[in-house]
Amino acid sequence: MLRSLQSDDERFKDLHFRPGLNLLIADRTDRSSDTDSRNGVGKSSAVELLHYLLGATTRKNSLWSHKALARHQFRLVMDWPRRAEPLTIERRPASPKVYLQPDVSRRPGLDQPDRLFDDALGAEITLKDWQWVIERDLYRVASPGSPVSGRTLLSFAIRRVDAGGFLQPTSSFSGQSPHEAMISLSHLFGLDVGLVTEYRTLSQQDATRKKLVEAAKDPVWGKIVGRSAELRGEITAVEQRITELRAQIQQFQVVPGYEDLRREADALDRQIRELRDLDEVERHNLQQMVRATTDAAEPDDRYLEQAFQQLNLVLSGEVRRRFDEVRAFHETVVRNREKQLREETDRLEQRLAEREREREQLGQRLASILQTLNQGGALDALTSLQSVLAREEATLEALRNRFQAAQTLEASRREIEGRRLELESALADDLNHRAEITSEASRLFNIFARQLYGQSHNPYLAFEARKQRLDIETRIDADGSRGIHNMVIFCFDLTAAIIAHRHSRGPDFLVHDSHLYDGVDERQVSAALQLAADVMSDEAMQYIVTMNTDDLRKAEAKGFDPNPYVLEPRLTDQPDGGLFGFRF
Repeated sequence: MLRSLQSDDERFKDLHFRPGLNLLIADRTDRSSDTDSRNGVGKSSAVELLHYLLGATTRKNSLWSHKALARHQFRLVMDWPRRAEPLTIERRPASPKVYLQPDVSRRPGLDQPDRLFDDALGAEITLKDWQWVIERDLYRVASPGSPVSGRTLLSFAIRRVDAGGFLQPTSSFSGQSPHEAMISLSHLFGLDVGLVTEYRTLSQQDATRKKLVEAAKDPVWGKIVGRSAELRGEITAVEQRITELRAQIQQFQVVPGYEDLRREADALDRQIRELRDLDEVERHNLQQMVRATTDAAEPDDRYLEQAFQQLNLVLSGEVRRRFDEVRAFHETVVRNREKQLREETDRLEQRLAEREREREQLGQRLASILQTLNQGGALDALTSLQSVLAREEATLEALRNRFQAAQTLEASRREIEGRRLELESALADDLNHRAEITSEASRLFNIFARQLYGQSHNPYLAFEARKQRLDIETRIDADGSRGIHNMVIFCFDLTAAIIAHRHSRGPDFLVHDSHLYDGVDERQVSAALQLAADVMSDEAMQYIVTMNTDDLRKAEAKGFDPNPYVLEPRLTDQPDGGLFGFRF
């Protein structure tokens, strides 16, 4: 149980709690004007302070980030499981540590004697360690790796209005995942947390699957995710390239002096081309020589004599002698020219024949070198082929991984749906197996709700295995007003707290802010407070609730006597009457 809430600031209104019902009242004073409000006196701040001392993480712009509170220390004294002496918890906003007196974070093992003197000493521990101690000792969580969160469990025991704690009975803050809430409630009610956690895992997998399916439609991300049909074709093409490369490497022979042979082959090829070019020129020259030899004949000059006769001119003997001499000279010149042309033609034909033989020899050498090069290659060529093969094999492995991922993605919807059906069946069997536990919770909820709304109603608390998750349905058969909704939360929290405490799965206290009673009829307010007082007394538990005096008067008018339960001092709407003793 909670014993006291204090501060080192003298202005702070120290609160001392007792077993059973505790009413923290906000009053209007005689000095109050119509503009004075009790909405800032510290009722909700008391709830926030309890959370702060019980391991809440400080957030930016939260109450504990205010500079007016930074230098002050706050203290909670409470009973602790398996401890005769109370535990003192101290925190100050300026420090990240939590001070415990005694140090309950060090629990001796079963084979170790109690360290009576060591345990009496206090210690500063980290906030994370303190949160684990709360899970371990207050809620009997088995290990730090458990899916059950002590902070989430506490948010059901101490609901916070600013966090949206009064929006739904089965969620403790706005935006809470239904799976996270069901994991905590399964622990409190004693259901199979493992099965409920599997629902969360499937939900996360399905959310990831949907994101990947959407990503696959994107032209950029589609290259990373891919479709199995396209990837299958790519894999086939890469496998074919790898087969060909492996065959080339297997048949590859490394030729010694490969580069020298290649250079020699290039030189031989150039020589052969040059010889062919020379042959072409000299064949043209040969043709000219042959044509010149044919044309090298003495022209016939007898036509001159005929021409002179026709002109009645008779050539003298001297003239004829001179013509004969010229003709003889020309015949000698023609014979010499014919001889020279024949000799030059013979030389050309000889050179052409020699070059033909040389080309044949060069061609044979070139053919031999090319055959050697075709049958093998250089070592760097083999290394290059092996490097290409390694890249293709890496590409193939990546494609196969993508293909497997694509197949998994495409089949995951069916697998998830199938697993959900199996999980629904397993959870239904487990609920049947734990029917005694669920019946106990349902019976308590029914009793509490009928005490508030009469025996003619048939309220119920139902546990049902669904395909998406465990569903806990709470209902009071009445109109759907805000007051009814809030009393459903009251009955549900009372039921969960009692069940958890009875089976040592939760603490012995429950705290509600005054907002829970907003819109509730005075008869139900009176009945709820009386019910809480009676149940807490019977169960040896503690219920702390903050209220305004006008709401309390409504309960008094319906027969509830608050006097044994009201805490002193009362908070007021005056500047120094709030919980902290000053306004900030």
